[in-house]
Amino acid sequence: MTTATPDTTPQAGATTREAPASNALLLHACCGPCSITPVLALRDAGLEPTLYFFNPNVHPLTEYLRRREGLGNVAARLGVPVLFADEDDASAAYPAQWLAAVAALGPPKSQTNAQTGAGSMADMAARCPLCYALRLNATARAARRLGFRRYSTTLLYSKYQRHEDILAAGQQACQGACLAGARPDVSFHYQDFRPGWSEGIRLSKEWGIYRQQYCGCLLSEHDRYHKDLQRAIFPG
Repeated sequence: MTTATPDTTPQAGATTREAPASNALLLHACCGPCSITPVLALRDAGLEPTLYFFNPNVHPLTEYLRRREGLGNVAARLGVPVLFADEDDASAAYPAQWLAAVAALGPPKSQTNAQTGAGSMADMAARCPLCYALRLNATARAARRLGFRRYSTTLLYSKYQRHEDILAAGQQACQGACLAGARPDVSFHYQDFRPGWSEGIRLSKEWGIYRQQYCGCLLSEHDRYHKDLQRAIFPG
């Protein structure tokens, strides 16, 4: 994999609206640290990514802003263009879209299974695919609108995400975009970025990029810290 060389020029990472090249790819980006090795790996594969930040699943807003800033810092380091969906539509940062997507699952049916609640919003196997679909549908629509032939996501970098569900959501998003009038050659690019896991961690720490402690939504934060709650309820 290509070694990253810091780029501190002011224009690096600036928003772009230029017509994409034939090897361009719109890369949905969940955060800064998860974007580093996907950008490098895509460049090694001969593709030129543009980062796309659309993440209404990230709560609270202060957390959203920290991740947004971190992505901008990574874009500047790598000299890669970045598009923030909230600059075109401020509602892209509002959690309503995510809430609507997961609300249909409903809460766990009892307090005893509040952490797993099969089929409920507490169940990651039920919840996460809805979140993937929300973000990749938006990315597919943006790719169509902006003239990109392909798109992908940095979610494929994480060892903790569900890759089969991401692939399914990406392919379905492409079909939905085509039905909405997309170019017929818009496609979802699947690439396993997990081999660069350690390098991404190393570079993000070296560059001082904000590293989050949970996936994004308030439910994932609860999953991350529920043991602290249990210790508070049952000390000792």
